[in-house]
Amino acid sequence: MAVLKVIEVLSNSNKSWEDAAKKAVKQASKSVKNIKSVYINEQSAAVSGDSIVEYRVNVKITFEVK
Repeated sequence: MAVLKVIEVLSNSNKSWEDAAKKAVKQASKSVKNIKSVYINEQSAAVSGDSIVEYRVNVKITFEVK
């Protein structure tokens, strides 16, 4: 039986929500090993004028504890 742990990570990108999620996983993988999945919990964006200037995600990252 595997033991899994979930952490919540906030990330942002000026490109897309997908890029923000990728950045969250990449940053988390520097200190957390055995990442199994990422769940996009929430998405938001910052707007300036009539344009989105920053994409933000709140993700839950699941990893196996060994």
